[in-house]
Amino acid sequence: MLHILQDSPFQTDLESLLRCLKQGDEVLLLQDAVIAGLSGTRALDLLLAAPISVYALQEDIEARGLTAQISTGIGKVSYTDFVRLTVKHEQQITW
Repeated sequence: MLHILQDSPFQTDLESLLRCLKQGDEVLLLQDAVIAGLSGTRALDLLLAAPISVYALQEDIEARGLTAQISTGIGKVSYTDFVRLTVKHEQQITW
């Protein structure tokens, strides 16, 4: 399943999202959710500890001036990659 997180981790029930994740799921961080990919944050630690892959939209990272602060454990994807993820996962949920 693809989990799409749009809001800042400070405005999202991240613990609920984490409880819903299953091995092999993927999380895509969009808009203000890219903040969850910042190195050294609790949100990043929680996401990386889960048995999932985590991606962030490159354009949203750049728009917020966070390129240098995003963890290398987060995959950076383009809009084309975003479409590929949605095609890959028949089931999706937006948080």
